[in-house]
Amino acid sequence: MSILVGSQTRLLVQGITGNEGTFHTLRNRAYGTNVVAGVTPGKGGQDVEGIHVYDTVAEAVAVADANTSMIFVPPRFAAEAILEAADAGLALVVCITEGIPARDMAGVRSHLAGTGTTLVGPNCPGVISPGEANVGIIPGEICEPGRVGLVSRSGTLVYQIVHELTQRGIGQSTCVGMGGDPVHGIGFIESLELFEADPETDLVVITGEIGGDDEERAATYIGERVKKPVVGYIAGFEAPSGKRMGHAGAIVTGSRGTALAKAEALEAVGVKVARTPTEVAELVAGALA
Repeated sequence: MSILVGSQTRLLVQGITGNEGTFHTLRNRAYGTNVVAGVTPGKGGQDVEGIHVYDTVAEAVAVADANTSMIFVPPRFAAEAILEAADAGLALVVCITEGIPARDMAGVRSHLAGTGTTLVGPNCPGVISPGEANVGIIPGEICEPGRVGLVSRSGTLVYQIVHELTQRGIGQSTCVGMGGDPVHGIGFIESLELFEADPETDLVVITGEIGGDDEERAATYIGERVKKPVVGYIAGFEAPSGKRMGHAGAIVTGSRGTALAKAEALEAVGVKVARTPTEVAELVAGALA
């Protein structure tokens, strides 16, 4: 079993005719993802290696029965693309686009609150359920089907930690790259809730970074609601004081948002927090033994 994406996924790609959209769509299809349509306004009727292109998401949903969207649309149009997907009734939207203004995303998040659409991203690597479906840019070659869930703010750390797990023979149920922007869709808490309810996920890895309070809020949620073991990693223990590092969301204010503060909050509720990505795999192996 998996969360968010799997054998039931019927994917359409907004921005499929752009270079990045085409490249990753074909990679996702080659992995085994059921790609049923593409959408590029003004290019309806064309096809991308057999994938029919529609002018609107609503048309693609009506004809191809898509239930998930992956967005490779330029930043100035991306917020509108998310809203179009939600208004067409799609259950899941994965927005890969980076550089979307926070003000635009604030409006998107407010709009989505009144819909049944779940957003992953923006500025994220997407979601992969190994052996079932890949919606995004996570390299499927480094993943292995299994029973460990992963949710991360950092895309690069998704790749590294998944690789470390796979090298130890530890497979993954689903890997969620939630993105590091200050205004985003699904986060740690929502992912933890889904993994907790998934009978085929035995342990969850959460990977955070300096800035914001997502990890501290996740720690509170874990202490109150999560029964499965959780292993954590926080990037940024060596970050210089007063500097913005990495994502737009990686802003530290005083002692809040530091790697140490986040690690302490997680450890206080029983989460073992690694100091290196390699140690993550070691802690997972120990917890599963």
